[in-house]
Amino acid sequence: MYDELYEVWKAEKLSKDLQPIRKDFYEQAAEHIKRLRETQRMMDNKTLKARLLRRELENSKRLLTEITATRFQKMLNSLQANEKRIQTEFLTREEESIYTSLLDASNQFSLLTKALSEGKKIPETQRVMKDLPQKILVRFTCEMPAIIGVDLKTYGPFKPEDVASLPTENATALINQGAAVKVEVERD
Repeated sequence: MYDELYEVWKAEKLSKDLQPIRKDFYEQAAEHIKRLRETQRMMDNKTLKARLLRRELENSKRLLTEITATRFQKMLNSLQANEKRIQTEFLTREEESIYTSLLDASNQFSLLTKALSEGKKIPETQRVMKDLPQKILVRFTCEMPAIIGVDLKTYGPFKPEDVASLPTENATALINQGAAVKVEVERD
């Protein structure tokens, strides 16, 4: 995996456009770093092998950080240049979600700019992700295993006093069961 990290890093640095990578690239890279950390914990830190492993871990984290930052910047550059579409088949699953959010935010900004330049009333900011359920902030009163929200995202596991923002349907069910209480947020 280290070789793949290096090749992806090099390809991204040498090109101004997004380069194709596997859909599960970040998932595999995170697994690689996890394995390195677990292996490192079991080694005597004074050995040569442990030092080499530590260096590989540091380099892997640095490469991964630079890859994500570079690819994110390329997505932003694409939107700023009004290239409203990039080749989404080049994006990982995680990047597709981020790009969709960036595209929605860019469209909202364009609407605001257009309204201002035409001297029109500034439109109220619409929910960028209006298709997603509303969320409620809750505090857990007991230990809870991880749950799958109505938005199909995993939340938790939770311990007593943990605070989380959950889809309304899930939060309401937990509140009705007494497993959580709604957190009221004061607004100025």
